Amino acid sequence: MTTEDRVAALLAEYGIPGAAIGVLRDGRTTEFAVGVKNVGTGGPATTDTVFQIGSMTKTWTALAFLQLVDEGKAALDEPVRTYLPDFAVADPETTAKVTARHLLNHTNGIEESFGDPGEGDDVHERMVAHIAGAPQVFPLGRTHGYSAALGYALLARITEVLDGKCWDDVMRDRLFVPLGLTSTNTRRDRVDRTRAATGHLLRSPAEGPVVTPMDFLPRAFGAGGGITSTVREVLVLAHVLLDDGTAPDGRRIVSAASVREMQRSRVPVPDPYLFGPEWALGLIVCDWHGETVYATDGSTIGQNARLRILPDRNTAVAVLTNGGPRESFARRVFGELLGNVPGLPEPDPARQLDLPRYEGVYERPGARYEVSAEDGRLHLTLDVDPVQAAFLGKPARLKYELLPVSRTHFLMPSADPLEDTQTVAIYDFADGAARYLHTNCRVHPRRGSSTSTPART
Repeated sequence: MTTEDRVAALLAEYGIPGAAIGVLRDGRTTEFAVGVKNVGTGGPATTDTVFQIGSMTKTWTALAFLQLVDEGKAALDEPVRTYLPDFAVADPETTAKVTARHLLNHTNGIEESFGDPGEGDDVHERMVAHIAGAPQVFPLGRTHGYSAALGYALLARITEVLDGKCWDDVMRDRLFVPLGLTSTNTRRDRVDRTRAATGHLLRSPAEGPVVTPMDFLPRAFGAGGGITSTVREVLVLAHVLLDDGTAPDGRRIVSAASVREMQRSRVPVPDPYLFGPEWALGLIVCDWHGETVYATDGSTIGQNARLRILPDRNTAVAVLTNGGPRESFARRVFGELLGNVPGLPEPDPARQLDLPRYEGVYERPGARYEVSAEDGRLHLTLDVDPVQAAFLGKPARLKYELLPVSRTHFLMPSADPLEDTQTVAIYDFADGAARYLHTNCRVHPRRGSSTSTPART
């Protein structure tokens, strides 16, 4: 059985309509596609199929900002207000001190309270104007907590001010054109619909994948999740990162020093098992049995993009799909192509925990997790978004058992075979009880906890 045959079998197992997969090794690219772009039309997925790459966009936005650093127009540790004098949030210290580095590595802590900034070219300017009252999820620099839209929207706004053009044009002129990319763009109205993959969701194995009700993310997510691309052109990004900042044709895109800074400026991730133990500047840092691997991943509503960059092997692998689970399929493809890929840890059933320290409600707008102890075990109950619950036929609340891996880390397996096992960190016991819950890279503070004292684990 060929690799393509094995991947096709995995697609069927996971209920994924189609995928495009590419390998860059020692400067040479090989690629293949399997399945269909859309279950309704049955059009085949090809290596020219355009996929939504979601938060992989953040790595592209980071590269554009680092070009400005190379040019001496911006600096990683200069306050945001240097470039955006009207920038302000509710916390005076964050207003005065937050920097591009905080935005790039997701340690800024600002709640994504930017309202509806619309779909125009001024979306980033409007987001900045809307956040004057945005509170802190955690104090500036205290922990890692993923910002899906706002952090990279602020970076995009800085590039707009410094370059005098909207972010879409910044990306085109600084990256897409110099890299010779003809299928990568930021604007949904410029996507060739005849080549575009359609996102799919899976409500039940019997029904099979169904077309997503949401074609694209709102434009507010553009700088953090709005790019569309092909597997071949995603690997051009990987080439830049593997070859010290140069394009496949030898053109300098960013300095070698900036690539090193992207990779080496790191903060710890409270939940190290979903992707990796550290977050760099627009990159995730993974530990594959002692080998450093860089990752940049993204998901939209029904599409997933995963890229692994292995400097020690001068290799990168990209996996783009239009449906299915977010992690387990890609992990198995990486294993097929790269060998021994780390899986999730085993739980420690003998571990004794002081359960009341973990109990409580951890929440922020749009997300609520309740941790409770029952019969000597911890459980987590989450409130499902009502629109999502209705479309997927799920109950309004889902309950999971938390299986301890360590004092602060847990596995959260699901009884639903369509769901990946999730990982959770509950940590920062400065006040006796845990202060934060970290899952899916996002931080949720415990209701009633303070956010102003130094962190201790």
